[in-house]
Amino acid sequence: MNSELTEEEMRRALFGTPQPEDQLSAPLVKKPVEEVVVAKPVVAPTTKKKVAKAFTPRLRVTLRVGNEFEGKMIELIHEADTLSSLLAEQEAVKDARKKYKYVDVVSVKSM
Repeated sequence: MNSELTEEEMRRALFGTPQPEDQLSAPLVKKPVEEVVVAKPVVAPTTKKKVAKAFTPRLRVTLRVGNEFEGKMIELIHEADTLSSLLAEQEAVKDARKKYKYVDVVSVKSM
């Protein structure tokens, strides 16, 4: 087998024999395309509608807090903007711990 093939022989081996030019279709002539300019439509100024506030879910967490062990306790109410009672409770306890040493959760209610 001859290891030195010409370029034409390689093309025939890969792509087959070329078709005669008679069967090839003539290239299509493209018509010139007119430029299309898109104009922005004129919109009359409209008054802005006031959007009603969306319902914000709120939970009310009631805590009993104090700085003395078995001492005087104060009732504290914390409002959280969440539906999760666990998150509301954690947020309330975290805020109460900043000022008070002892914190007890009494209730978590929807508003």
